[in-house]
Amino acid sequence: MRTRSRAFDRTPDYDKGANALRGITIAVDGPAGAGKSTVGAAVAAELDYLYFDTGVMYRAVTREAIDRSVPIDDEDAVTRLAKELVIQVLPPSKDDGRQYTVLADGRDITWGIREPDVTVGVSPVSAYPGVREALTRQQRRIGAPGAVVMVGRDIGTVVLPEAQIKIYLDATPEERAMRRLRQDAERGKQSDFDQVLADIRRRDRIDSNRETAPLRAADDAIIVDSTDMTIDEVVSTILRVVRDKAPQCDR
Repeated sequence: MRTRSRAFDRTPDYDKGANALRGITIAVDGPAGAGKSTVGAAVAAELDYLYFDTGVMYRAVTREAIDRSVPIDDEDAVTRLAKELVIQVLPPSKDDGRQYTVLADGRDITWGIREPDVTVGVSPVSAYPGVREALTRQQRRIGAPGAVVMVGRDIGTVVLPEAQIKIYLDATPEERAMRRLRQDAERGKQSDFDQVLADIRRRDRIDSNRETAPLRAADDAIIVDSTDMTIDEVVSTILRVVRDKAPQCDR
C-alpha cells in the first residue's frame, strides 16, 4: 500500500487539500501491533491529511538513550534527554520501505527505532511523566491546525481529547504477534513467535497500567477490532466513520 506523507513540522499556511473535510482531527489509539501505523497512514493519504505516529517520538528517545548509555531505568536522565533531543520526522529519504525518515539530532535512526532493544525499552520510557509532558507538548502543536490523523496510545484521551473523531483499533495478542512476524520477515529478519507474543503481552500490561496516560479507549471512541479484517476493510470502516461524522463536526 503506497501512501503520501508530509514533514511533521507544520506551518500556518499548511494546505489542507481539496478533500480535507474542513480540517477534522482524527485520533487513532490502540495497543502495539494493532495496525495503527499502516491504517493511519492509509486513511491520511485518502483524505489528504497529515499523518503523524507519536510512538516514533518515544522510540527515538529510547534509541538515543540506549546508544548514549543512558540507563532506561534512570527516569531523571531519560527525561532530560527527551527535553533536549531534537527529533525530526520527515518524508521518506530512501526507498527502503520506510513510511518516514526519523532523525535524532540529525542522525538517521529510522530503522534503529524498530530494533528489539527499543521495543523492550520503549514502554518504560513512555511511562515517565516528564518524557510524556515534553513530547505531548510537541504533539499538540502538530495536531492543532486539524486535517491530521494522529496515531498513538493516548491521543484521544490526553494529547487531543478534543479530536472530533476517535478510533480505538484493537486485535488479539496472537494476531498482533503474527503481524509483527510478517513485518520482520519482509525485512529479512527472523523472529520467534512465542517471544514476540510475550513482548506484546508485556507491553500491553505496562501501557495499560502506567500511572500517566494509560492505554485505554476514550469514552467517545469507536472501537474497531481488526483481528479478522484486512487492511482495506479497516481503512474503509474508518473512512466511513469520518464521512458519516463530518457533517456533525462542521456544526
